[in-house]
Amino acid sequence: MKRIVFLVIFSFTCIFLIYFFNQPEKVKTLPVINPVDVNEEMVDPELLRIGYGHKIGTFSFLDQNNKQFTDKAINGKVVVAEYFFTTCGTICPKMNVQMQRVHKAFQKDRRFSILSFTVDPANDTPEQLKKYADSHDASDNTWHFLTGKKEDLYALARKSFFVLKPAEALNQGDVGSDFIHTNNFVLVDKSRRIRGYYDGTSENEVDQLIKDIGLLLEEK
Repeated sequence: MKRIVFLVIFSFTCIFLIYFFNQPEKVKTLPVINPVDVNEEMVDPELLRIGYGHKIGTFSFLDQNNKQFTDKAINGKVVVAEYFFTTCGTICPKMNVQMQRVHKAFQKDRRFSILSFTVDPANDTPEQLKKYADSHDASDNTWHFLTGKKEDLYALARKSFFVLKPAEALNQGDVGSDFIHTNNFVLVDKSRRIRGYYDGTSENEVDQLIKDIGLLLEEK
């Protein structure tokens, strides 16, 4: 009798282990971030009313090679976006050291792009951005430094990437200090949806960003 009980228990244990170890590994998925998921202060009221289905909007700027760069260039690509300015001496250098790591990891992958928008277009001309890009060994095919009209740059930050408070966007006289020092890297998927925010001064968070970029590149 004991032998039979032992064999039954052993059999069920074996079946359980076979079942457990043959389960498909669950693939991590990243959340889709919509206006309702972001601090209301960062969202244009019209978008807040819509709430869901948010995608990065249209834009047209000049890149570091003085060529037009539009939102069409990111269709079907995974994107990391940041806002900075070339003469920043505080967090921007730290951020772009980390962005260099992201660039190095994916610079040969044509499914990926980095967008670095200036918040100081009066000084950050295409020529200035080109010098900055070269100093960071930026590949023209992957890392795009963008400038244009200040109101357009700020509107995109507020209405698409949610990294600028509306009150700061209205202050067009000077570059607002709070906005200049935003440390967010914004991760965008192939469908132009926001999938994450990361502290661009944190090595650990950028480690996670690199992993999450890999997830989105393989996401169906």
